Amino acid sequence: MSTLSGIGYDSHRLAPGRRLILGGVEIPSDVGLDGHSDADVLTHAIIDALLGAAGLGDIGQHFPDSDERYRDADSLELLASVLPLVFAQGLEPVNVDSTVVMERPKLAPHREAIRESLAAALGVAPARVNVKASTGEGIGFVGRGEGVAALAVVSLRVAD
Repeated sequence: MSTLSGIGYDSHRLAPGRRLILGGVEIPSDVGLDGHSDADVLTHAIIDALLGAAGLGDIGQHFPDSDERYRDADSLELLASVLPLVFAQGLEPVNVDSTVVMERPKLAPHREAIRESLAAALGVAPARVNVKASTGEGIGFVGRGEGVAALAVVSLRVAD
């Protein structure tokens, strides 16, 4: 098998007084994501997908929310610490496809900055990182504007 795939998911509540960070990019907003770290749901979903594809467990095993070392942690730094674990398995990222599900603000004006941020963190070309946006259509916690969710699929290949 020369290609492996993993899927990741994360969600966080929206709260006043918090920054809204997606894919390592701060998005102007009157509310942000509430969590133990910076609550970057997109990067968390990608981390979980990487770990899943490499057979290395999940984000909670590596960065438990009971560990104060990860309070307000920069999720791109968490991603950077996962990559050596993936490389140690003889694997490397090839492609990321992701979806952010939120009502507002609109993601489109920030999509390219997010792609570039994630691509740099993963060591791949921006063309290999796809970021899509969707809404909850008024349904559920996302649709009511209470939170944000993200899904990601990552493909890894056996390194040469």
